[in-house]
Amino acid sequence: MAQKVQVLLVDDIDAGEATETLTFSLDGVNYEIDLSDEHAAALREAFAPWVGHARRVGGRTGASRKTAAAAPKPAARAAGGPERDTTEVRTWARENGYTVSDRGRISAEVLQAFDAAH
Repeated sequence: MAQKVQVLLVDDIDAGEATETLTFSLDGVNYEIDLSDEHAAALREAFAPWVGHARRVGGRTGASRKTAAAAPKPAARAAGGPERDTTEVRTWARENGYTVSDRGRISAEVLQAFDAAH
């Protein structure tokens, strides 16, 4: 059986029909509000004097992003040292009795031991 799910946005100001969700931040807190066209325009108008004098610190959030090709494998590098394939380093480390996490920084001790072995 097919189902059709419909999401209706309700204006957070007057409980009427909302047409968009706006996000904004103030004092380090992010807010999201569902508004009708009229209320969204009023909010933008209210913010306009401050936005005109503010510094922009990021792009628009929620905008669709194009997916790029798969990112290259991450490389581990000690300060000024050679790049290394982290998957290879982690595999070698586990096979040689070192404890390493699946993600995150690989300790300098493990990297030095890996370099010495290769």
